[in-house]
Amino acid sequence: MSFDNHVIQLNDTKEMPMLGLGVYKATDDGELKQAISSAAALGYRLIDTASFYKNEEGVGKAIKSLGLPREELFVTTKIWNTAQRIGDIEDSFNRSLERLGLDYVDLYMIHWPVPGCFCDTWKVMEKLQAAGKIKSLGVSNFSIADLELLKTVSDVVPAVNQVEFHPLFNHPKLLSYCQANGITIQAYAPLARGAYLQSPLMIEIGKRYGKTPAQIGLRWLVQQQIAVIPKSTHPERLKENSLIFDFSLSDEEMTAITAMDAGQRIAGIPEDMIPYIK
Repeated sequence: MSFDNHVIQLNDTKEMPMLGLGVYKATDDGELKQAISSAAALGYRLIDTASFYKNEEGVGKAIKSLGLPREELFVTTKIWNTAQRIGDIEDSFNRSLERLGLDYVDLYMIHWPVPGCFCDTWKVMEKLQAAGKIKSLGVSNFSIADLELLKTVSDVVPAVNQVEFHPLFNHPKLLSYCQANGITIQAYAPLARGAYLQSPLMIEIGKRYGKTPAQIGLRWLVQQQIAVIPKSTHPERLKENSLIFDFSLSDEEMTAITAMDAGQRIAGIPEDMIPYIK
């Protein structure tokens, strides 16, 4: 099943696939090539990486081996905290671009809201976008307060805010704020690294639709217009994660899943950001 038509229109009129491939912690070139090749064959067109992942070069090689037209792909990468602190924004971006072997990226994000730095980082990113090297500008791990601060220095609203988001850790206030301001939420760790896959509720709902708990969790997200980038390098899991567009959850089921929220963050926070992230 192809899901090419399952896209969300960003606030800058660009279209982004609702489902993409996350490649965090995949650093072996062979593993990356196999995962990206398998994902592309299934219809995946979004690949999410970051300079911090230390795999942009491998991602670039894998993209090249696909032989797909560049305009069919949506490639995301991010700037790390260190580069923000030393003001190495443009050079850091150009190094990412070179490692990826691309002329532009579809979405460039601030990986974490480094205090005292991210507003300046954003202004440089605007210039890179004006030069045609970035199609859409985004942020990651930003709170409402961070987004409000950004608003005081720029009229360019982030197209995307990529945050940890899943049934055990959801952000109703942040989601409402972002949707009211035209910012698309993109969920990383949407499967909570397996933490809810044994949930009796998720298993029960899954049985009603002939779906796995993972598929139910991903469906709960996309049904709220939240894009998802589950990480997997296994072809069967990649296929499973893609089969989420052929059914819909009821309002009651959506509410029951939302009620699972336990404020349970699964992904880690970088040591240099721990004092600032609630």
